[in-house]
Amino acid sequence: MNDSTVTLPWLVIREDDNGNRYRVGRYATRAEAQKIADSLDGRGHKQLYWVERLGQNGSAAVHD
Repeated sequence: MNDSTVTLPWLVIREDDNGNRYRVGRYATRAEAQKIADSLDGRGHKQLYWVERLGQNGSAAVHD
């Protein structure tokens, strides 16, 4: 990665009623990602949203 590449290490993850998980978006800061997760969570749907940070290998630790 070079200095001109923007890093977006914070993910918002959604889990639906069937246990399927989807990446909603990537964000530069934890605060930005948490704001999005809170906004989506407040819509009243029975979905679960949370924030994760990408690891150095480019993968996120998925909650089980």
